[in-house]
Amino acid sequence: MHVHLLAVPAPVEQSPLRFVEVPDPDPKPGPGQILIHVSACGVCHTDLHIVEGELRPPRFPIVPGHQVVGRVAGVGSNAGDWSIGERAGVFWLHRSCGACEFCLRGEENLCPSAEYTGFHRDGGYAEYLTAGAGFALRLPDAFDDVHAAPLLCAGIIGYRSLRKAALQPGETLGLFGYGSSAHLALQLAKHWGCRVFAFTRSVEHRKHALSLGADWAGGASDPPPAPLDRAVIFAPSGALVPAALERLRPGGTLAINAIFMSNLPEMQYPLLYGERTVRSVTNATRRDAAEFLRLAAEIPIRVAATPYPLKEANRVLQMLKDAKIDGAAVLVPG
Repeated sequence: MHVHLLAVPAPVEQSPLRFVEVPDPDPKPGPGQILIHVSACGVCHTDLHIVEGELRPPRFPIVPGHQVVGRVAGVGSNAGDWSIGERAGVFWLHRSCGACEFCLRGEENLCPSAEYTGFHRDGGYAEYLTAGAGFALRLPDAFDDVHAAPLLCAGIIGYRSLRKAALQPGETLGLFGYGSSAHLALQLAKHWGCRVFAFTRSVEHRKHALSLGADWAGGASDPPPAPLDRAVIFAPSGALVPAALERLRPGGTLAINAIFMSNLPEMQYPLLYGERTVRSVTNATRRDAAEFLRLAAEIPIRVAATPYPLKEANRVLQMLKDAKIDGAAVLVPG
């Protein structure tokens, strides 16, 4: 027998995750699948939105978690060259159809039939999970399990956000909201020779950003030292959109890295005028994952990750909601 955590929609203050003991999985998963014995699972704001019901998966209860590191414990037929005992990573994208117009254009992140880990399929707040062999990731040896886990969503989606913001080497970047993803994106931008300004309410988060090389840190209402060429919003607050646009130069781009966000407020057209661009960032592709993981090992990125026992998941989500986590939180079974 082993345990996993099931979520039913409720405020995290009510501890909605509950432990359930289930039989050990079949060591021979289905065709094209691998069984993974979980060693670490990063905690993401998306998990919080799912647990609190702001994002509604097709079914409840569901096992959250989509930044999963573990060892292959079973290999199904037609599962490629995965072998028992090999380390594997699982990220948000569980599968895409491979045949629609988006998949054929290399935009599998937009596939209308895509399924997601911890949303359509049970995720990594567990001791075991089943993953699609073609969507599991091989991880750089430069990172142990706890420090590799946040790379699998926070890192990958942060990398895609910088690409969608069209960040160029040497430009000035603004990061609005500072947490697991922003602290990794900051290091990518600094590696590319960019000047980085961090906008966050938390004094502790400002200190952390500066310790990782940010050139300035302040609140969203504080004037930065210079206009921004590019900006990324990580916090799920629509009110940050006009605040970011106000600091963006003409011709600059604002990328919104959020799967869920509060409504955007009405704003005056001059904030957008001047050929400024606003675009959302939707999921990520396997290509994003491969490019980012290779780059993360080359830099190498410093992952700020704090491990917590899986049994403390409710408390950790509450800490995440209260912005009391520097960097990333990682759940460890056992």
